[in-house]
Amino acid sequence: MLPGILVRVVGLMLGREGRSLHLKAAGGATLVLLAVMLTGSWAVIVAEEEARGANLTSYPKALWWSVETATTVGYGDFYPVTWWGRAVGTVVMVVGITTFGMVTAALATWFVGREQKRLHPVGARALHALHERFDRLEELLEGKKNG
Repeated sequence: MLPGILVRVVGLMLGREGRSLHLKAAGGATLVLLAVMLTGSWAVIVAEEEARGANLTSYPKALWWSVETATTVGYGDFYPVTWWGRAVGTVVMVVGITTFGMVTAALATWFVGREQKRLHPVGARALHALHERFDRLEELLEGKKNG
């Protein structure tokens, strides 16, 4: 049952033909973040196992810690005490920061794109043709300056 749901979620996030590249990248990054948080929770428990002063002793605690770490909230209630645990924490942090940056950029691009379409009724092809004409005019003017 669970793999079927995962296949559907991945298909919805990445599979649509009309969906823009930045939204596909944000969806893929979110899936990677989810996988890193789930795997990181397990890995930090393995790394902290039998360590003196360890407070990440169960999967629910470790999962909460990975969410805190990925979102850079870091309440400080749970933290790794071993070198390997801190290495796992570093990976979770970097992936979390990167993912949230990508999702934020994708949303901003989506909003800007919608606004540009609303303000500029000229289609993308016509805009591209105008850019090409301007480029040719600039080349002609540059040729006359040098010639």
